[in-house]
Amino acid sequence: MNMSQRRVFIIHGWDGHPGEGWLLWLENELKNRGWKVVAPQMPNTEIPKIEEWVPFLSGLVKDPDENTFFIGHSIGCQTIMRYLESLDNKKVGGAVFVAGWFDLIGLETEEEKRIAKPWIEKPINFEKIKNTTDNFLAILSDNDPAVELSKNKKMFEEKLGAKVVVEKNQGHFDENEEMPKVLNFLN
Repeated sequence: MNMSQRRVFIIHGWDGHPGEGWLLWLENELKNRGWKVVAPQMPNTEIPKIEEWVPFLSGLVKDPDENTFFIGHSIGCQTIMRYLESLDNKKVGGAVFVAGWFDLIGLETEEEKRIAKPWIEKPINFEKIKNTTDNFLAILSDNDPAVELSKNKKMFEEKLGAKVVVEKNQGHFDENEEMPKVLNFLN
C-alpha cells in the first residue's frame, strides 16, 4: 500500500486565479486535513492555451500516483482532462470538474471565440483519460451562462462515466465561497 501523502492540484479557470472564492476555501480546508495542495497561478490566464497550460500542469505534478487528485474550474477542467490524456499507464486518485465543458455558449467577442476554439475543437481521447481512474465527479449548474447543461452533462456521463451533480442557480460557480461537495468527494 502506497502511503505517500495525498496531493491535490486545484486548477482555476480562464482569466481566474487560485485565490478566488471556493478555490481558496477548498485549498485551506484540504491543508487543514493534511493534504499537500498545489493551487498554481496558471500562465497567461487571460489567453489560456492548451500548449501552455497542459505542460505547465504536467511539470507541477511530475510523478502522478493513486494519491494524486485534481480539481478544476471551467477551462481548468479541460486542462486536467488533456493532462490525464497524456499519461501512459499511470493511475491517479480522481478528478472533480466544476463548471466543466466540452463546448461553450455565450462567447461574446471574436477574441473569446478565437481563444476558446482550440479547447472546443481539439479532440479529447476519453478512453485514455478513463484508463487513469474511474473516479470522476462533475458539478454543473442549471443556469450556467457559459455551459449548456444537457449536452455537457451527457458528455461527462457517457464519455467519462462521471458522476454528475446538477446544482440549482449557481451560474458558473464563480460567486461561490464554499464547495462542500468537492470536499466530501476527497474525504
